[in-house]
Amino acid sequence: MSDAMARSRMSVQRSRPDPARGVFETLLVRDGRALELEAHVARLGSSVEKLYGASPPEVRDLVADAARGVELGRLRLAVAPNGNGEPHAEIRVAPVGESLVFPPFARAVRLSRLDVHGGLGAHKWADRTLLEEAETGDSVALIVDGDGSVLEASRANVFVVEDGAIVTPPADGRILPGVTRARLLEIVPVREQPISFARLLAADEVFLSGSVRGVEPVWGIEGGRAWHVGTVTPLVADELRRRWEMHP
Repeated sequence: MSDAMARSRMSVQRSRPDPARGVFETLLVRDGRALELEAHVARLGSSVEKLYGASPPEVRDLVADAARGVELGRLRLAVAPNGNGEPHAEIRVAPVGESLVFPPFARAVRLSRLDVHGGLGAHKWADRTLLEEAETGDSVALIVDGDGSVLEASRANVFVVEDGAIVTPPADGRILPGVTRARLLEIVPVREQPISFARLLAADEVFLSGSVRGVEPVWGIEGGRAWHVGTVTPLVADELRRRWEMHP
């Protein structure tokens, strides 16, 4: 399917998230410990300082207390300005099934294209109205800039595989610099290059990376082509799983 055909199936979105609703991080909890805690705290702190001009609240002890005793769960750490404009942290933990973490290939996801001019930027906004409205059924929104550049998915970063080589869009201010994305750049060979929508459609494999699900294979895109899981995606998933097991 051509870019023009794909463009005819989507609606261009221009609304922006509301910063007053805060920012958040989602961490995987395994055996009572929150994985990649320092990286998440650093990213959250940077967002709080830039958006609200204030020092972020100390959350490490709060996270440790909330994670204690949780065998496998998802921890949501949110920070938003209170009535006095001071950053206030809230934590929620919910159990997750084992199949959600590094989901089996039978649960590969489908993407649906969503144009957002300039992307959503480098903060993980608590206001997800735009993304929730774009996702229907079992589809995950794929955010594409007005120039046709693939940026990220609504809950993850995007990677494509071309002749065995792994490529991901650069963290140029238009995307959330994912914690799991950064870890993958450390442990497997990845090239950071602009990826057009047409280039994504031509890729051999497509997968997502996120802090709870790990590596998710993509099986297709709404109104477009379908992909096989291939051989590279499972190898990347295994490398990340080993890293998380050895160095939580």
